[in-house]
Amino acid sequence: MTERTDHADERAIADNYGRPDLERTILDAYENAGMDTTRLTRDDTAALDEFHIQGRDATRALADLAELRPGDRVLDVGSGIGGPARTLAAEFDCRVTGIDLVEEYCRVAETLTERLGLEDRVSVRRGNAVDLPFDDGAFDVVWLQHVSMNVAEKGRLADELHRVLRPGGRLAVHEVCAGPGGSPQFPVPWADDPSISFLTTAEELSRLLADAGFEELEWVDATDDSLEWFRSRLEAMAARPADAPPPLGLNLLMGPETPTKMQNVVRNLEDERIAVVRGVVEKSAQR
Repeated sequence: MTERTDHADERAIADNYGRPDLERTILDAYENAGMDTTRLTRDDTAALDEFHIQGRDATRALADLAELRPGDRVLDVGSGIGGPARTLAAEFDCRVTGIDLVEEYCRVAETLTERLGLEDRVSVRRGNAVDLPFDDGAFDVVWLQHVSMNVAEKGRLADELHRVLRPGGRLAVHEVCAGPGGSPQFPVPWADDPSISFLTTAEELSRLLADAGFEELEWVDATDDSLEWFRSRLEAMAARPADAPPPLGLNLLMGPETPTKMQNVVRNLEDERIAVVRGVVEKSAQR
């Protein structure tokens, strides 16, 4: 879902998120569930679309916090398979450009966006978050949702996000951060091991954004809500009958280790090894 400049690390990140024939896997899962994949709705894709804590509810909450307006030009950095971008287009009437390092995610994002009839408001391209292929001041809002965990060059990331925003534009942030409890247990959704996990504290992330020229408008600790959400997901998984068909959810993206990864996130949250922050910062109108 996210990016670095080092080619070896780019490959490792793409390998972590990418799945062979991901598009076909997703469409087959919908067809096996009796859905017409030529007539999908956003309700059909809701459980899969938003690869982050609290799903679509978190996207809506962050959009409200950032005070998105109809017609806003939004850049979704680390856009995954396009769920948040489609939510911002369909529910907030924004024009959204997504960028992601993982080629399979971009391909799936394009397919689902077209089948959901949102291709006139959402576009996706492959690219790197620390070397964004966009002009200075091209966007009103930049969207950063569960991306920085895989970015080592966070200062460069902050500079690029600042560069592509217009003066007075806003950066919406929903990120997993380092906690005081020590190194996290792996595997987790963003990394199978520490080699591509680059967590920083919420305080350090705030400082990096300030150093890049952002002014903080909102900065909320969302750790407790995140833990509650993950616990509810695990309870729902445990309650499924053993002979039930696989769910049409994030397991299609994370693969057979989905339960282990989710359990580890719960442990890491409980042990304060990770934290979650939601915030909005603004680019000074003078810069």
